[in-house]
Amino acid sequence: MALDGTPGTGMNALLAKQKAAHLRDGIPPVQKRIEWLDKSIDLLATHGDALNEAMRADFGHRSKDQSNLTDIAGSIGALKHAKAHVAKWMKTEKRKVEFPLGLLGSKAELQFQPKGVIGVISPWNFPVNLTFTPLAGVFAAGNRCMIKPSEFTEATSELMKELIAKYYSPEECVVVTGGPEVGAEFTKLAFDHILFTGATSVAKHVMRAAADNLVPLTLELGGKSPVVLGRSADLEKAASRIMAGKTLNAGQICLAPDYAFVPKEKTQEFVMAATKAVETMYASGLKDNDDYTSIVNQRHFDRITGYIEDARAKGGQVIEINPKGENFSQQPYHKIAPTLIIDPTDDMKVMQDEIFGPILPIKSYNDAKDAVAYINAHDRPLGLYYFGDDQSEKDFVLNNTTSGGVTVNDVVFHVAQEDLPFGGVGPSGMGSYHGRDGFLEFSHKKAVYSQTKNEILAMMRPPYGDKYRAQVKGRMKK
Repeated sequence: MALDGTPGTGMNALLAKQKAAHLRDGIPPVQKRIEWLDKSIDLLATHGDALNEAMRADFGHRSKDQSNLTDIAGSIGALKHAKAHVAKWMKTEKRKVEFPLGLLGSKAELQFQPKGVIGVISPWNFPVNLTFTPLAGVFAAGNRCMIKPSEFTEATSELMKELIAKYYSPEECVVVTGGPEVGAEFTKLAFDHILFTGATSVAKHVMRAAADNLVPLTLELGGKSPVVLGRSADLEKAASRIMAGKTLNAGQICLAPDYAFVPKEKTQEFVMAATKAVETMYASGLKDNDDYTSIVNQRHFDRITGYIEDARAKGGQVIEINPKGENFSQQPYHKIAPTLIIDPTDDMKVMQDEIFGPILPIKSYNDAKDAVAYINAHDRPLGLYYFGDDQSEKDFVLNNTTSGGVTVNDVVFHVAQEDLPFGGVGPSGMGSYHGRDGFLEFSHKKAVYSQTKNEILAMMRPPYGDKYRAQVKGRMKK
């Protein structure tokens, strides 16, 4: 399959070229890995403005300040972290040897070997970050990489393809672009590992395709990440932080708070605090506010507005937070005002699908046990957020729920910690990366045992005698 009409540029040919280079050059030394990391750092630092402009064009409008933080600075931070620690991560790890072999010269160790060629399938919501942050672990582990970015952010994907071609040879790192057909063929390639970030529904197809070649997978998905607001929480501070997370990228975040449990007697107070928080952040309005990002395209705009219409049609209390009372029916972009849905019912679509937009359903509760029971009755989420100072309640919520990660007294921020693994569980994903965990995810952990020169193990060979039987019997004791 030719990608640009040039002979030998089909995806299979590119993969074969990278695999051959990996075998030819062997395990990259630390200097080569740092060189690869440095190239990405320089690419982002030099061309950040151009990438921001491409993202703005793809979204209709996307806050440049937000993009600088989430996509440019966020990616550079991950790459710098890997650069600072890769030499330490690469070191062989000593392991214990069974007694008494360790006393006689036997050794056990773990070597971290590059897997080879990693396929990265990145999404549209943070198109630069979710392409370059994985490269921190991929390159630190000594791998080469093929990248398939989203066709929804076409300008950004094409620019990344052009820039990576300037900084890396096709043997090192390459971007292939195209629609769903190209993506489907990409997942069928015999990579040494695939990282997919995207929807759970698509991940099932990726996993099926990868199974034909038994390609190991890291799946970074999503789901409905809940908030549990305890009675001990600072309500105004919590509302400000929750709404900041809900309006960042207009809620188009896999870790965005998807719905919030609020104590029944505090529901109206929380609504007022959430309204105040949005009015403070976007005092000049939303429609022409450079800080407020639009929905990526018409399809997703229709999907999100459909959730609001469905909730309203089913009798839901819908509160639009629109500081200047602007009319969004006529606009050059696809902006949607932050919207609260109070005590939604489970038959509403907004409580069935991952929202991926600036809507926050608020569920009133009487007892934290009820909130935990509801969370556990649904798919395990990518993130969970608890607000409050009640240690026993916090422990109860965290110990009795399972999620990919947790942020306490804020939302989303656990993903920004490079020394914490980022990943889901069950329908929200499998595997994890970031920091050393990314290095380990993209490395083959090779167990190496070196035998002692002493012939003490001769007793373990036939013909079996009394010493052998005594040794085995000793191992069988309780």
